[in-house]
Amino acid sequence: MEYIKLTKENIETEHICCAISNNRDIQVASKKSWLSERFADGLVFLKSVERGKCFIEYIPAENAWIPIIADGYIYIDCLWVSGSFKGHGYSNDLLNECITDSKQKGKKGLCILAASKKRPFLADPKFLKHKGFEVCDEADNAVQLWYLPFDKSAEKPKFKECAKHPHTNGEGYELYYTSQCPFNAKYVPMLENTAKEQGVKFKAIHINKKEDAQNAPTPTTTYSLFYNGEYITNEQMNDKKFLKLLENSGALKNLTKV
Repeated sequence: MEYIKLTKENIETEHICCAISNNRDIQVASKKSWLSERFADGLVFLKSVERGKCFIEYIPAENAWIPIIADGYIYIDCLWVSGSFKGHGYSNDLLNECITDSKQKGKKGLCILAASKKRPFLADPKFLKHKGFEVCDEADNAVQLWYLPFDKSAEKPKFKECAKHPHTNGEGYELYYTSQCPFNAKYVPMLENTAKEQGVKFKAIHINKKEDAQNAPTPTTTYSLFYNGEYITNEQMNDKKFLKLLENSGALKNLTKV
């Protein structure tokens, strides 16, 4: 497999490998804008030259958009290989490229979000364990920080206190999200409209600054849904999934009206 690194010079013409093929889609435009602004912070996006879901995205942990303390580490935003690309060793290729690059840059190791069991939009813990990663911290919502140190004596990364106990002081539904995930450009407005139609109290908080992301009340800043201050999920929802959530919780009857 041949790989290519995204840069400011080629990002407009290159496919970004997510589940959206149209470069003019609002979701793609949102993601590319976010990526372009991160290159100056050391973000690397390495992908297959072929169209499809086969890429790795990583950044110096000091500039990562999550609340962690991991100075000297590289944080992996996303490692995604799926569809016809699975089963060919491409995940190993991409991770090895990240390891080589990180060692050349003098980094202490890598870190990434996962959980004890596979969750949508989080790394597969079985793969991480197979590659030598270990859990170094865990939040109350079972989201874990895994790390691969290049030197066993290196200090372990950890969550900031604000993320160890995910909660907010809000009422009704609150959604914290960034533009790191392209799907948010489509699905967040969809949830806002659905909540309005159903008379459900809903507030979307778009995190658009690194400093805000690094002090967020959740480890999963890309997408975190809360209800009356309690964390619910990091899985992106469309209108049907959100309506089902409301029905199952009785929220259509019990939530405060807008």
